[in-house]
Amino acid sequence: MAAKRSIWDRLPVIHQLRQSVGLQRGMLVAGLVITGVFVLVSIFAPLIAPFGFAQLKGADGQQFGAQQPPSAQHIWGTTVGGYDVFSRTIWGAQTALAVIIVAVVLSIFAGILLGLVSGYFGGWLDRLLVVVCDAIYAFPSLLLAIVMAIVISGGQSSLWGGILAAAISITVVFIPQYFRVIRAEAVRIKAEAYVESAKVVGASNSRIMFRHVLRNSTRTLPLIFTLNSSEAILTLAGLGFLGFGIQPTSASEWGYDLNKALSDVTSGIWWTALYPGLAIVLAVLGITLVGESLNDLADPRLRGRRAVAQSSGLVAETSVVPGGTLEAGPGGLAGLEGGESFDEHGIEVKP
Repeated sequence: MAAKRSIWDRLPVIHQLRQSVGLQRGMLVAGLVITGVFVLVSIFAPLIAPFGFAQLKGADGQQFGAQQPPSAQHIWGTTVGGYDVFSRTIWGAQTALAVIIVAVVLSIFAGILLGLVSGYFGGWLDRLLVVVCDAIYAFPSLLLAIVMAIVISGGQSSLWGGILAAAISITVVFIPQYFRVIRAEAVRIKAEAYVESAKVVGASNSRIMFRHVLRNSTRTLPLIFTLNSSEAILTLAGLGFLGFGIQPTSASEWGYDLNKALSDVTSGIWWTALYPGLAIVLAVLGITLVGESLNDLADPRLRGRRAVAQSSGLVAETSVVPGGTLEAGPGGLAGLEGGESFDEHGIEVKP
C-alpha cells in the first residue's frame, strides 16, 4: 500500500515539480522563477523603485530632464516626459498584477456561475447564454476591450478607475472562455450516476450544482487562469499603447510607456522602449511557461516519460502519477502502486 503523502507534497506547485521530468521540469521551474520575480517586484515596488512613477524632480528639487541616457542617478535613463525609466518599469509590474487579479477573479466568478446554470438547467436559458457568449467570443478581444474601456472610463482614468476599467473590459473577453469550459463539464457531469442518486434522495438543485457538479468541473480552471493572466497583460498593454489605458500621472503602465517611446527609437534613444518591452515579454513568458507545463502534466497523454527498459521489441515507459507509477505496454497504461489504470489512449479506466 502506498504511503500517504505529506501536506507539503500535496501542495499544487510541489506536486507538479515532483511529477515533471526533463525539459518539462525545466520549463516549469523557469516559469515559476520568472513569475515569482514578477510578483515580488510588484509587491515591493515602493521599496525597489528609487522614485515615484510620476516623479519629475529629485530630492534636491532639480528636474530630471527628458530622454537622459542611463547614468548613476537614472540607471535606465529617463523618458521623453522626464520620468525615470527604472521606476516606471518597476511600478508598472504593480499595475499589471492588480489588473490581472481583478480581471481574472471577476471573469472566473461570472463565467463559472453562468456556465453552471446554463449546463445544469439547459433549455431556453442555455441556448440564449450560448448565443450571447459565442457572439462576444466572435469579436476581436482587443477591439472589444477598447469599446468597453471607452464606455466605462471615457478614455480618462484615475488609478483605481483605470484598473477597474481595464479589468472589466478584459473580464468581458474572458467570461466566454470560462463559460464554455464549465458548461461542457456541467452537461457531462449532470448525467453521472451520483448526480441522479442525489436527485433521488431529494437533494436540492443548488446543493447538487455547487456540491457535486461544481466540485468536479473546475479541474482545468488553473490552466485557463494562467493562460488568461498572460493574455490580460497583453490586453492591458494594448489598451495603454493605443491611448485607452491608465494616465501616466495616475499609475505606471508599460503599454503607455511604449507608445511614448515610438519616436525615440528612430532617434537612437533605445532605453525608453527597451525596458518596458522586456518587462511585458518576461511577465508573459513566465506565466505562459507555467500554464503550458501545467497543461502537459494534467493530461496523462502529454506527460513527459522516460524510457526505462526495452525487451521483446517493446519499450516500457514510466510517468510518475499521484500514488504510484504507470507502465506502458501493449495493453495500455496500468497503475503499479496507486491502483489507477489507463487505456492505450491515456484515459483513466475506472474499476
